[in-house]
Amino acid sequence: MPWSSDGKGGGSWQPGNPGPWGKANGPIDLEEWLRHGQGRLRKLLPGGGLGGRSLLALALIGVLLWLLSGFYIVEPNEVGLNMIFGRYTGKTQSGLNYNLPFPIGSVDKLQVTNRNLINVGFAYRQDAQNPDQQTQVDVPEESLMLTGDQNIADVKFVVIWQIDPVRPEDYAFNIANPQDTVKAVAESAMRQVVGHSLIRKILTAERKVIEPEVQDLMQRILNSYKAGVLVLQVQLQSVDPPEQVIAAFRDVTAAQQDRDRMRNEAEAYANRVVPTARGQAAAILQQAQGYRLQTVAQATGQASRFDQVYAQYKNAPAVTRERMYLETMEKVFGASNKVILDEPGGQSVVPYLPLPQLAPQSAEGEQK
Repeated sequence: MPWSSDGKGGGSWQPGNPGPWGKANGPIDLEEWLRHGQGRLRKLLPGGGLGGRSLLALALIGVLLWLLSGFYIVEPNEVGLNMIFGRYTGKTQSGLNYNLPFPIGSVDKLQVTNRNLINVGFAYRQDAQNPDQQTQVDVPEESLMLTGDQNIADVKFVVIWQIDPVRPEDYAFNIANPQDTVKAVAESAMRQVVGHSLIRKILTAERKVIEPEVQDLMQRILNSYKAGVLVLQVQLQSVDPPEQVIAAFRDVTAAQQDRDRMRNEAEAYANRVVPTARGQAAAILQQAQGYRLQTVAQATGQASRFDQVYAQYKNAPAVTRERMYLETMEKVFGASNKVILDEPGGQSVVPYLPLPQLAPQSAEGEQK
């Protein structure tokens, strides 16, 4: 192509214009172009010629520039993998590093601290009516799983993972498609855990048990692959029965919640009643122990008194019998009304008892 100058020191080849060295239109003469280039280069070089030293200096400058191009910078969230002729030689941390430049060496930079998110059982797609928003779409071929009691559960979950900063070379060289590999391992691990569980427990109590179990199983599988992937967390988004029976399962869940509520109320009532009953039992037991001690003490005292009376009776039987008789009569007649008739020396007096006057006194004595 002929040359056309743009007036700013540059130019391009255009038909009908003179070439860069004043030539008219026509095909380019390569030999003449090289001669003109050598002429300009002689003017730039000291001495005006291309001697051996000049060529050596140019070569050394070129080699130096090529070697300097091997410096590279690794960001704080990255790890650099150095390769020589395509063979891994080592990794470098953040900062300024060096490796032989292309085509001998190359550097692969991996973002090892960035967290990656994988959705299993659902996906987000652009809304056709509103392109700025995304809508969640179910993926039943991923979410529908068979439980241990031959039921079907619709499980949607999220996996958060990152490149293992200790073994980034495994991530770079051992797996071809890391995103698809981690997703396939996550789905397989979840199906295995759900397949050994009952749907009733999956829907209620074991949801928090499934997450760490799936995470541990995923990590063991990826480690066996030497994938260089670190599983950070597994989060269950939803665990539901199939849509056809979801109403019945909700009724079962509500009944289980009512059962748990009634059980908690019964336990609360037992915790309130049992201590009261135990306190009452302890009070009754203490009262019985006190009554026993009192009765035993009284019996012991009476036995001791009887022994003392018996000892006095042996010393003076007649006096003791008389005293006992008098004490007994005192106890029997002490609180009753009495009329004493004294008839010394005769029987001519007719006994008279004022019964009407004695009756009210007897009633008062009984009331007292």
